[in-house]
Amino acid sequence: MLPVQGIYNNSRIPEEYVEGDLAEQEGKQMGKYEALAKDIVKNVGGKDNVAGLVHCITRLRFTLKDEGIAKDQVLKEMEGVVTVMKSGGQYQVVIGNHVPEVFEDVMQLLDLKAGAAETDEKKSGKLFDKAIDMVSGIFQPILGIMAACGMLKGLNTLFVTLGLYGADGGGYLIINAAGDALFTFLPLFLGYTAAQKFKLKPMLGLAIGAAMCYPGIQAGALSAGAEPLYYLLEDTMFRSPVYINFFGIPVISVDYTGTVIPVILAVWFASKCEKFFSKYVPDLVKFFFVPMLTLLVTIPVSMLFLGPVATFGSTLISEFTLAVRGFSPTLAGAVVGLTWQILVIFGMHWGFIPVYINNVQTLGYDNVMMPFFACTFATSAVVLAMFFKTKDKKLKEMAVPNFISGIFGVTEPAIYGILLPKKKPFIISCIAGGIGGAFYGYFNFKKFILGGMGIFELPNMMNPDGSMGNILVAFAGIGISMAAGFLLTMFFYKEDGAEKAEKGEAAITQQADSAAPITIVSPLVGKTIRLEDVEDEAFSSGILGKGIALMPEVGVLYAPADGTISAFFPTGHAIGMTTDEGAELLIHVGMDTVQLNGKGFTPLAAAGDRVKKGQKLLEFDMDMIKAAGYSLVTPVLVTNADEIGEVFPAEAGKQIQAGDGLIGVGVCM
Repeated sequence: MLPVQGIYNNSRIPEEYVEGDLAEQEGKQMGKYEALAKDIVKNVGGKDNVAGLVHCITRLRFTLKDEGIAKDQVLKEMEGVVTVMKSGGQYQVVIGNHVPEVFEDVMQLLDLKAGAAETDEKKSGKLFDKAIDMVSGIFQPILGIMAACGMLKGLNTLFVTLGLYGADGGGYLIINAAGDALFTFLPLFLGYTAAQKFKLKPMLGLAIGAAMCYPGIQAGALSAGAEPLYYLLEDTMFRSPVYINFFGIPVISVDYTGTVIPVILAVWFASKCEKFFSKYVPDLVKFFFVPMLTLLVTIPVSMLFLGPVATFGSTLISEFTLAVRGFSPTLAGAVVGLTWQILVIFGMHWGFIPVYINNVQTLGYDNVMMPFFACTFATSAVVLAMFFKTKDKKLKEMAVPNFISGIFGVTEPAIYGILLPKKKPFIISCIAGGIGGAFYGYFNFKKFILGGMGIFELPNMMNPDGSMGNILVAFAGIGISMAAGFLLTMFFYKEDGAEKAEKGEAAITQQADSAAPITIVSPLVGKTIRLEDVEDEAFSSGILGKGIALMPEVGVLYAPADGTISAFFPTGHAIGMTTDEGAELLIHVGMDTVQLNGKGFTPLAAAGDRVKKGQKLLEFDMDMIKAAGYSLVTPVLVTNADEIGEVFPAEAGKQIQAGDGLIGVGVCM
């Protein structure tokens, strides 16, 4: 299939983004990924195009001022880069397990503060994308330490269960403090990261988080010392005790330690307050008066309104998720397991992370989102099966480390590097994840402690009461997910060549025979131009394919070979075609003509059509296109030249007729 998407919105890259923008970085201390970091920065448009950068477990997540000037294809083909994704307002460069080291070297080049994630300009985009970007930006800086703390808590529980030491000893208490401190005082950490996201002074965000965790106003501390004055919202799920008043206004008592949403709302509100006060407070006293006024307004509003509302919202989420499971736990688990990896690809899984955290913090466990645990092992098993089935040495080399990485909970390298390019293995991994998820849903699988990844999550699935039922379900689900993934792959996955041979495609035979040349005839009447002389770098560099360009003299385009139209762009200016011999072609009429939105183009065929050499495919108004200010130079590219053989274009500067030999694959023209 031709890589049609992503080609048509080409914009020329200003030279200042490509040349010399990293020269000033000489002399800085860089790490071992210096060369890769420089190439990444250059191809995302230069440091001036980067508004912010954070990273997660496998990805550099850029906030770019203009995504249009980033070289997607160059980045995808770069050694050290798995792939490129765009989601949630972020430009994501997938690196793999060594992303922290690459991140450090990239940050050296950008002169950005760690965690900076937005431009000062308001970004347009869908509300959902903005929400995903917000959640991911707040949680990403603490994911690593959260996983580490979760592992400590889980291992501590495991060792107590095994009888290695008691829960009343100093060893348990100190290790538990190391693991539990982050989760107990989570509002402090989220206050800091949310402040960075909302452009509030980070220390002010930290102070807000600390205030929300202040021992003296927590519901647990108040209830230990006195009886409630009265209750609000009696006879509802929101029944709330009131122990204190704020100048006569009742304060709904809540334990904010370990919560997520209240502090995020509080910091967001504080960021608005700070901007407001900064406008009116004189510069002479702004340094301390603005923070003072911000805290003075934010904390009461948060305690009286924002915190209780967020808590009520968390209660609703918990009730809703339990209701979904109440309808059919098996179906709910299957849906989570089936779709989780798809959500990860597009970065949309971030929208569900707060549900998972909220359930653990409010219910003491999560059983709604946990079926995604099956996906990790389903993916790993598919990769393992491919290792045994493939004869491709490169694929075998990739499979082993990706299998190990997947077992440890990092599946992105396997997804982007192996499964997605092959398509069918990715579908198999989703199906296997759905099978494992259904099993987990049926047996009410739970996780009691946040944190951990892959096999390191297992200690966090130990039931606090010491019973072994839940952990046994965890192991059984791993076995089922891996068995399903492995067996489905062994039965249904075939190497590309084997699949095509079974379908009787003659192209494979011809491609395998180097003596079988392919000839592509000219689709236009015109004059030949060297591809290197085309103005648009995306074409002249050869990253989109090898071939030649034409300056048309007649506004009619013909099929250059027998084959099938694989893609016909809606605006009519670009056609993808697969010939019967297996050559994949891209014909792009004019430069930047996508901006005409179809004006001047009359398609005479459609995607999926079988066409014969010489058949009319397109008519275009040359005078109209030139009058609109667009070049008519038309590249004709073989996009899979690396697979089918060496490309030999016709001589440049030659007058050529439609139907004359233009490109030879395996034979000189």
